[in-house]
Amino acid sequence: MDNVLENKGTGVVTSVPSDSPDDYATLMDLRKKPEFYKIQPAWAALDPVPVLSTPTYGDMTAPALVAAMKIQSQKDKTQLTEAKAIAYKEGFYNGTMVVGEFKGESVQDAKPKVRAQMIKEGLALPYAEPEGLVVSRSGDECVVSLMDQWYLDYGEAKWKTQAEDLLAQMETYGTETRNSFQAVLNWLNQWACARSFGLGSKVPWDNTFLVESLSDSTIYMSYYTVAHLLQGGVFDGSKTGPLGVTPDQLTDEVWEYIYCDGPFPSPAPLPKEKADAMKWEFQYWYPMDIRSSGKDLIPNHLTFCVYNHAAIFDRKYWPRSMRANGHLTINGSKMSKSKGNFMTLRETVEKFGADAARLALADAGDSIEDANFDEKNANASILRIFTLIEWCKEIVTEAPNMRRGEKNFHDR
Repeated sequence: MDNVLENKGTGVVTSVPSDSPDDYATLMDLRKKPEFYKIQPAWAALDPVPVLSTPTYGDMTAPALVAAMKIQSQKDKTQLTEAKAIAYKEGFYNGTMVVGEFKGESVQDAKPKVRAQMIKEGLALPYAEPEGLVVSRSGDECVVSLMDQWYLDYGEAKWKTQAEDLLAQMETYGTETRNSFQAVLNWLNQWACARSFGLGSKVPWDNTFLVESLSDSTIYMSYYTVAHLLQGGVFDGSKTGPLGVTPDQLTDEVWEYIYCDGPFPSPAPLPKEKADAMKWEFQYWYPMDIRSSGKDLIPNHLTFCVYNHAAIFDRKYWPRSMRANGHLTINGSKMSKSKGNFMTLRETVEKFGADAARLALADAGDSIEDANFDEKNANASILRIFTLIEWCKEIVTEAPNMRRGEKNFHDR
């Protein structure tokens, strides 16, 4: 098989020509040219065995897709890549097992059961790898390390339903953003939420781990509502804020009272009127009207924000909207200091002027698509603005000489 990598594992793989377009195309190549591949014809004479069935393609997904997409051989890599994506998506979300102990169950339900069974019987072992090539700063290829880890179970059915309810009532300013959120909710499952080094908050139940940054920043917007009372503008918390509350007084029970209308703790670590002051601020400012961020954070941070707001807060405090934007490129290329094409807003204004910079940015693009700041457009805007100003001056100067009175046919 051309798609088997020699630098990964043993190079020995299972073949499922009923549901893998690559495997089916390889089988057909072997049947056509046994001498070329130096095999006996009988080795490729077996027909594909049905494993699962889908409403769209029946129990032979791969042969159906290969025929529909007119794939001639395993050399047709572009079509096979597309066919593989279609086959795997259809099989996983809509497929039903037709053989084995889990016959009749959906593929989604049967997959973890088959995995667990094979591991228990010693027929398989857990294996993980990066989605693509990952190279460290030292130039070495990275592998996945199997270590102790804490996970957040984002795929849990009840929690997922709450997240879907939140998404349904939340404004996303475009169907593409909404569809991206929905796609993430469909695949997001257990997420590794801890790490053993770096900056961050310690995992409350295991102080040997820190909460990783994407999982640790999902409801901090709620803290903004009371930060001025607790810190008074001192970022590092070295001084007590105007409310006179210290960190040790902010127990879980106090936050539960402020954010979730829980009972006020007894004995109380702080005066109730101080807790009420923070509670009033939170209830006045929440929910957040809009959360704006890059589209690359939809698969993690923004979806985590949806999940955790749904889990912690009453429905009336759920986010009202989230807006995702694309990345900003310059002259069609990604901005990078290494390329020397990096430009700050201040530098842009100094180079083109504020008005020309605004026009070029307004014309750069919108929505979730990547925007492109074109310097030629910015330069042209300078001339257009000059022309517009000169025209305005001319109109103002000539205003006394212009015709007045009732509008004629041409005016209308």
